[in-house]
Formats: sequence, C-alpha cells, structure tokens
Amino acid sequence: MSEQEQAKSKLNKDATDFFIHNKEDNKSKEELSELRDENSRQWDHLTRLEEDREPVHHYHDFPIYFYAGFWMRVWAFVVDTMCIGSLTGLILGMLSMMVTLNTALSAFLSVVIYLLYFVLLTKYTNGQTIGKMIFGLKVVSFTEEDLSWATVLVREGACRFILQIGPLMLGYIVAAFTPKKQHIGDLFSDTSVVTINTLKAYNGQIK
Repeated sequence: MSEQEQAKSKLNKDATDFFIHNKEDNKSKEELSELRDENSRQWDHLTRLEEDREPVHHYHDFPIYFYAGFWMRVWAFVVDTMCIGSLTGLILGMLSMMVTLNTALSAFLSVVIYLLYFVLLTKYTNGQTIGKMIFGLKVVSFTEEDLSWATVLVREGACRFILQIGPLMLGYIVAAFTPKKQHIGDLFSDTSVVTINTLKAYNGQIK
C-alpha cells in the first residue's frame, strides 16, 4: 500500500472513530470544532496530492495473442544477424583497404556495427529491423506511443550489448515464458514485439 493510500485509510478510520465517539456530543463545541478543522486540513492535503500527481498512460496493452511468438522472433533475429554479417564484412573490407585493422579493432567495430544496426533501424522505423519487416513484427512500448531515444538505447543498445555475451543470450529465451512475450531487454525497457497484421485487423485496416 502506498503512502497516500495508507494516509487515506488512516483518515477514514479517524473519521469513523470521530463520529462513533462523538455521536452523543459528549465533547465541548471547541474540541469538536478543532477536530473538524484538523480533519478538513488532512482531506485538503490529500486532495492536493491527488491533483498534483501526474497521470500514468498505458500504451499497446493488448491481449496476449497480439504479441509475437518466440520462434517468429528467433527467425527475424536470424535474418537480422545475416544482414549484420554482410554489412560488417562490407564495412570492414572497405576500412581494411585504407587502414590496418588488427583483431581487437575489428572485434570492436563489429560490436559497434551490430548495435548501430538495431538502434538506428528500430528508432527511425519506429520499431522495425529488416528481419522484423520481413516477418511483420514491430517493437512497441507500454509507456510511450512512439519509441523514444531513451527506450531504444536501453533496449537495443545496453540490453543488446549485454545479451550478446555468451550464456547471457539465454535472456532472450525468457520471451517464451512471459505473458507478453518479453525477453530481458523488453522487461528493462517496458517493451514487447507485436504482429503488425494483428494490429491492422484490430484497427480495422484489414477486412
């Protein structure tokens, strides 16, 4: 229970006790007046807290079948890794003709290209990579109508970097068992992946 809910609960109890103990009017008018004033001040304070609190918006909160299945997302990821492999080979090949690339630098640039692929495509297509485009999938946020840079950088930057490290890739498997098909990166960024055709049908764009 939040601090505000606890305060309201206590205030309700105090108000009930007030009327029970004073229904016989066994207190002086001054005492009753002070109690009523205190009660009024507490209610005014709680009302201001309620008015000042920012509204919480929830987006893309769909039934379970809207969210893309684990295996469909796996195949989209496979396509993305193939695209990244081709892109990395092309870029590193061009760079090697201009400068000498040692193993460490090549590995670093490969990671940078990997992350930039997911970050830039997801942000500028509002939720899609090439793999997701092919399989009709899209990343959506539960707290934003459109994906912000902060959300994309957490999901596709920080979490992708962590999840590509050896056994930590098992964090993707979590999507097979969570209600809204969220892997570890989704859970940290309040996102998931939906099927576009289901969204179109929901919005009346497919008849």
